[in-house]
Amino acid sequence: MSITGGCQCGAIRFRAEALGEASICHCRMCQKATGGLFGPYVGAEGLTWTRGERRRFQSSNKVWRGFCEACGTPLTWEHVAGPVALAIGVLDDPAAVRVTEQLGSASKLPWVDDLPGLPVHEPTEPRAAAHLASIESLQHPDHDT
Repeated sequence: MSITGGCQCGAIRFRAEALGEASICHCRMCQKATGGLFGPYVGAEGLTWTRGERRRFQSSNKVWRGFCEACGTPLTWEHVAGPVALAIGVLDDPAAVRVTEQLGSASKLPWVDDLPGLPVHEPTEPRAAAHLASIESLQHPDHDT
């Protein structure tokens, strides 16, 4: 089985033979590296870059962060001693991954656990539907081209 994915603009694509453990990390470094509430990563085995080359930033003495230079998409978490993890959102099928643990809880934002209780605006609601209909995506599709 082959797992594929890539950045938002399509300049970088990859293929992995298998995925490993998946986690989210709440530490400040992961928050800043992803621009999100936490860093969602999954281990990758047999990773091959099939289009383009990622750029890397060394965020600590232990970790490199891979990203697309063209569009800025965060791609990897890479331990200097070897293991590489992919950002879950860059997989063509991120729903295939099940997160099994949380790390860095000391920096977890205090309201993250409240997210499931927030109001949900369905895409069929008139205001949401009008907004969604007006969007023309320039994002690369979730498959190799």
